[in-house]
Amino acid sequence: MDEDMTEKTDEREYPLNQIYFYLTEGCNLACRHCWIAPKYQTEDHVYPSLPLDLFRSIVEQAKPLGLSAVKLTGGEPLLHPNIREMLEVVRSEDLRLNVETNGTLCTPELAEKMAVCKNPFVSVSIDGGDAETHEWVRGVPGCFEAALEGARNLVNAGFKPQIIMAVMRRNRDQMEAVVRLAESLGAGSVKFNIVTPSGRGEKMREAGETLTIEELVDLGRWVGNMLSASTDLRIIHSQPFAFRPMSRMFGDNGDGCGRCGILSILGVLADGSYAMCGIGQTVPGLVYGHAAKDRLEDIWSNTPVINELREGLPERLEGICGDCLMKHICLGYCIAQNYHDSGSLWAPLWYCDEARKAGLFPETRLSQVAAASSRSSTSIPGRAEC
Repeated sequence: MDEDMTEKTDEREYPLNQIYFYLTEGCNLACRHCWIAPKYQTEDHVYPSLPLDLFRSIVEQAKPLGLSAVKLTGGEPLLHPNIREMLEVVRSEDLRLNVETNGTLCTPELAEKMAVCKNPFVSVSIDGGDAETHEWVRGVPGCFEAALEGARNLVNAGFKPQIIMAVMRRNRDQMEAVVRLAESLGAGSVKFNIVTPSGRGEKMREAGETLTIEELVDLGRWVGNMLSASTDLRIIHSQPFAFRPMSRMFGDNGDGCGRCGILSILGVLADGSYAMCGIGQTVPGLVYGHAAKDRLEDIWSNTPVINELREGLPERLEGICGDCLMKHICLGYCIAQNYHDSGSLWAPLWYCDEARKAGLFPETRLSQVAAASSRSSTSIPGRAEC
């Protein structure tokens, strides 16, 4: 076989670009909104974490499938007893590094170890402009100052970390304060996450501690039109793509159109299971196998759910997601959440579904047939335009 034919044969239609490693079942904080709901870990109660040899094996198997990046998350990834060795594996394999941490365990040594990896990116969760608010969200006294210290250690190591804030009723009035805090720390961006109705977030929603769809849509406009204009930091708001102006996605100063990457990622849970993502910890139907007994190539090539998504996205999306003009970019936004809510891979995202029922879905983002049907079936004033 000639060289050109060999290269063509080795190309994969669906490369495995990135693995999300959920390294620990435990976490040193007890966040009230967490969509995964890890167990609270202390010195007296230590929970399982992904074995180092299994981590190495997965990376080795994934490289021929196209692996170029890993995300280390949790629980709390820096709580892992072998985090230093894992960072060395990432560095030696020349993989891009993405770490999501609460910051409290980010020592100068760990910051330096992350900094020498390829194109490292680290985000730190800070959920309020003061200790009282942040610690109400995160559940552990002293974690605010510890998170700030972790962020400073990253900056001192050469990072411009991203600050992530989960927005809920208790802290929504501190969003601007968090931006100013991020500026003072030397961060490079701020991301505002909407609390999703899964894990502990589901209980918050039932208790009225999350925002209504009307409040969320209004908040998105304020972030895009006012808050973003008040800072040089890059501001990302995790509302669905249909609610983002094109200038915010594709403009020079926009927040980009980065999406879940559902067709090019795979999750690995702390027990070694392969899953769609961390949602596999609570939704058994999205767990695909186990790294100790299943070959990764078999999982990536032959898992029915993975192949169904490849064949069906985005055309099989239902409801508002099927009618939306952004579906080729959005791909249902979060298939894991949609499946969690309905048991269907093709169900619409809760946010967009609620917005449509409230007459708040941007008509300019609907197909002509759907827009015409929407106009004829409702007379709700104040329809959103993007």
